[in-house]
Amino acid sequence: MRQIISGLMAVFLFLAMLLSPKAVFDGAESGLLLWFQIVFPTLFPFMLMSALMLAGGGLAVISRLTGRLFSTLFGTSPNGAFAVIAGFLCGYPMGAKVSADLVRSGRISRDEGAYLLSFCNNTSPIFIMNFIVWKTLGKEELMIPSLLILILVPACLSLVFRRSYLKGKRHFSSLAEDDRTSGKPFDFTMLDACLTDSFEAIVKVGLYIIFFSVLIALGRGISGEYPVIAAFMPTLEMTNGILMIHRSVSDITVSYPLILGLTSFGGFCAAAQTQCMLKDTGIPLLPYIMQKLTAAAAASLLGFVYMRIF
Repeated sequence: MRQIISGLMAVFLFLAMLLSPKAVFDGAESGLLLWFQIVFPTLFPFMLMSALMLAGGGLAVISRLTGRLFSTLFGTSPNGAFAVIAGFLCGYPMGAKVSADLVRSGRISRDEGAYLLSFCNNTSPIFIMNFIVWKTLGKEELMIPSLLILILVPACLSLVFRRSYLKGKRHFSSLAEDDRTSGKPFDFTMLDACLTDSFEAIVKVGLYIIFFSVLIALGRGISGEYPVIAAFMPTLEMTNGILMIHRSVSDITVSYPLILGLTSFGGFCAAAQTQCMLKDTGIPLLPYIMQKLTAAAAASLLGFVYMRIF
């Protein structure tokens, strides 16, 4: 039955694309420009540097500097501290990629990787400030509350999520270091491998953005007749979804909480990118989606409360 349903969906999407070639072109073009002009220059350098740090021993430095602090705050192992830093500062899907790389390289356990994924795969502060506050909302007074809500919500929820992963322990333990996990001296062979891995990851991110942008473009043609589809469409891709909410909901006391919720969730495009990064780790995606929806509900509620009070 699942195979029949997925087959029918693929056929329906193919027919929709044949009947709406302009929408497909516009969606693919907007997705490609979004990836090329914003995502690629913003994310690729961080992907490359994280790969070089993992391969060249930079992780050991991060672990020594921040391991004890993050172990106390979040219950991570010293190696897991790097995923927290990358996830909160670099944006989707860097938290997932670094967590998955740490699991695949044997530096953290699969349980710790799943725990890290539950709270440290987030929107970057730069995106929040530049795109949401300045470009979309145009209200600089929302800078501090937006940053506080979108950063503190996942950080606080880690206190809840960790209970199902730590299983009574105070924090995750570091795995034994060996020649495979301790890093190697830098050379151009390492740089080439890191460039290849990072480029493959960023291209996959771009392809997902293009695909979901096409879905949004196709949905615009029928969303006017079906309010349920119109309400669901912003959840497909975060950047386009934020703009859609801002344009369709004029009351900022309503649109602001919705935008915070969508930003905290990341959209289904970010979820698809996350699943791509988790390949060969054994970390399930469904718990991650449920945890992100929990964070989205909390962020929306806090945004609503802030709008009502201030």
